[in-house]
Amino acid sequence: MTTPMPATSFADPVPAERLERAATALAAHGFDVEVLDDVAAARSRVRDLVPEGASVFTGASETLRRSGIEEDINASGRYRAIRPRVLAMDRVTAADDIRRLTASPDVIVGSVAALTETGSLVVASGSGSQLPGYAGGAARAIWIVGAQKVVPDLGTALRRVEDHCLPLESARTQKAHGWPSAVNRLLVLNAEHRPGRGTVLLLREAIGF
Repeated sequence: MTTPMPATSFADPVPAERLERAATALAAHGFDVEVLDDVAAARSRVRDLVPEGASVFTGASETLRRSGIEEDINASGRYRAIRPRVLAMDRVTAADDIRRLTASPDVIVGSVAALTETGSLVVASGSGSQLPGYAGGAARAIWIVGAQKVVPDLGTALRRVEDHCLPLESARTQKAHGWPSAVNRLLVLNAEHRPGRGTVLLLREAIGF
């Protein structure tokens, strides 16, 4: 039986052996995985992995925002960035175009709420806009994952979503938009069957929620 983790530990980076266990499980499930030291290394690898001129959608993510990767993609001019384009479109009259753009980019870059040591990625979402791309709509997916997001199993991952991620994200959305967040959709990625499609950049430090 897995010993439950206290909620306070969800913010702490896990030790190296647990990172390696998660990385090994991901690789066994068909994901490309790299264990990197820090955010600077992740920013550099994203630049290497995403072809210049590609259409790129960034999933809403504190990891991307705090790391600078969101700005690298959406403001650098190196890519056909989808998020700025979508934000400038009318949400009603252009709803179908928005849906198509976000569902099938060349590359989607984001993060996850939890990564299990058994090799599953868990994504929580309010709107669900990033989920089609993560699940298979994007030709390539890249997830940047801080060391504090590694948990033993799926049950603990769901606890992390509810007990740790949701309160923090609700506080953020309340401040930014005037309303709380919600876990309206959950996606669990257990394996990647297309070689080279899904890459996890697993950091040794904490970043994001």
